[in-house]
Amino acid sequence: MMFTETAAGLYCADGDFHVDPWAPVERALITHAHGDHARPGSLAYLCAAPGVAVLRRRVGDEAIVESLPYGESVRIGEVHVSFHPAGHVLGSAQIRIEGADGVWVVSGDYKRAADPTCTPFEPLRCDTFITESTFGLPIYRWDPTVTVISDILSWWDGNRDAGRASVLFCYTLGKAQRLLAEFATVTDRPVLAHGMMIGMVDVYRHAGVRMLPILPATERPRGTSYAGELILAPLSARGTPWMRRLGDHSDAFASGLMRVRGVRRQRAYDRGFVISDHADWPALLETIADTGAPRVFATHGPAEPLARFLRGRGLDAGIMRTAWQGESVDD
Repeated sequence: MMFTETAAGLYCADGDFHVDPWAPVERALITHAHGDHARPGSLAYLCAAPGVAVLRRRVGDEAIVESLPYGESVRIGEVHVSFHPAGHVLGSAQIRIEGADGVWVVSGDYKRAADPTCTPFEPLRCDTFITESTFGLPIYRWDPTVTVISDILSWWDGNRDAGRASVLFCYTLGKAQRLLAEFATVTDRPVLAHGMMIGMVDVYRHAGVRMLPILPATERPRGTSYAGELILAPLSARGTPWMRRLGDHSDAFASGLMRVRGVRRQRAYDRGFVISDHADWPALLETIADTGAPRVFATHGPAEPLARFLRGRGLDAGIMRTAWQGESVDD
């Protein structure tokens, strides 16, 4: 086996490195900079070149961070390693490892839908494919992005006509920037943002991603009306004193999790917009077929149901556990 499961995460003995470890290790190969894949404290990191600036915000400026351009191979120990676009967020990558046990691909998180903020997913042929399964159930099927963006703008317009602010909760890395980039294709209205959003938006902008201009919501004097504004905010801001400054508002959450009606009710948002930076069920199956891999391991989310489905299709399928098994922390 190319990989073994350790207390720190997936370990490749032939290369003496971990992939996306959740504890400090000597050498970490990172698929992307979300917190469930990139943790601070390791001695050295290797990632895809477009992801360096994003990863540094996660692990700190003092960390040793090396990079490879997409598609360029390097020998590490007894294996050859290369990074290939995953289409998840800026700099996200699949990691291809070739050695005595054949060609393995660790997908990290990925999506097949078009995204103006990152390089499109690149299907890779391999012998063994480690796939995410964050939304690995048939219920998860995404609507066209253009439809969701139109729905968000209509909600914003309706709130503006009613004299309310529109607070759209989304993840700080990936989702916020994708929304701003998609909005920029259909409107030139500026958007306000919680202060926690600003730094990562600036990283994307410095990378050349075209997005709507944003203004920090916190710079407005107390008592200023936010009626009619669209405000992007992280989930951590919900229920905080910062929200009270916004006055009368409607809130919404942009996530693939909003596909499940019970989740929408439980979280009690006024609206839920189904847009995800992960593959949906059809895209997971399409990708697995594209790899041609006879052996597949699922990880994250409902991994066992996906593996069971694949076994029913004649594949050698199992699961690899992570510290966040069964959770979705970055959609």
